Amino acid sequence: MKNIYYIPIALLFFACANQAEQKPIQGKIEREQITIVTKVSGKIAELLVKEGEDVQAGDTLAVLDIPEVDAKAEQAEGALQSAHAQYDMARKGATSGQLKQLQAKVDGLKEQYEFAQKSIDRLENLLTDSLISQQRFDETYAKYQGAKNQYLAAQAEMAEASSGARLEQQIMALGQKERAKGAVAEVRVAAKEKYVLAPQDMTVESINLKIGELAVAGYPIFNGALNNSTYFRFTLPEDRVGALKKGDTVSVSLPYLQGRALKGRIVAIRALNAYANIATAYPDYETQQSLFEVKVVPKDIREANDLLTKALVVLDLH
Repeated sequence: MKNIYYIPIALLFFACANQAEQKPIQGKIEREQITIVTKVSGKIAELLVKEGEDVQAGDTLAVLDIPEVDAKAEQAEGALQSAHAQYDMARKGATSGQLKQLQAKVDGLKEQYEFAQKSIDRLENLLTDSLISQQRFDETYAKYQGAKNQYLAAQAEMAEASSGARLEQQIMALGQKERAKGAVAEVRVAAKEKYVLAPQDMTVESINLKIGELAVAGYPIFNGALNNSTYFRFTLPEDRVGALKKGDTVSVSLPYLQGRALKGRIVAIRALNAYANIATAYPDYETQQSLFEVKVVPKDIREANDLLTKALVVLDLH
């Protein structure tokens, strides 16, 4: 007869729980990602980098062809020159040639006025002696008033031409000039956008367009990873995260490098939503437990710069 052995259920549960606790905590190697988009639309004229290439902040990654900007630049420059000339004319007044013409006009009207003044003086004496009619005197006096008014008008025109336009006209011309300068500045800013620059030191991971393709405003041309931004991400259930706290120093091993280990520091522990991305491969946890993400940063970031993104890592809690 065979012997039958009975194992207490409580002992079996304890053994299974202890085995689950001993399963390694796996995670992934991550890097901070960056996406580079365009501010204005244009065709890709040049691609100056390749995928996998390291670039420095300020390096030119691509050059866009934006013909509309060149056309607007010419228009804005022409408008600025015109507005500048109008402002100078309003501020300085007439040219030397115009002033000479006005002076000749004033001199001629002055002679006519003086002649009319002498004529009216002579006719006043004749009228007193009743040698001319009142009608003739009135006709001559009307001509005298006309000559006087024309002479005064010419003098006013000369004074305005010499001193420049009215203050209101000068202010209006200045406003047009400043508006034209603003248009030129705006076009120059847009012209700079034809050069797509690296905002930070980074590694180019993917290039989404080819030469000749259209990049509309806001389209992501490049995806990259920031240099010196490597970290390790682990997903733990609540019954295991209690052994960790922010600031702890832990050891992280790299299976794809034959178990090479790195020291790191826990910089963040945060709860994950139910739909969040889980870093641990085949996590073993009770469904009613909450999940937490643990972020570990290498103590020596230079040791982690060459690690492969998304490669598997193991967190050692002992």
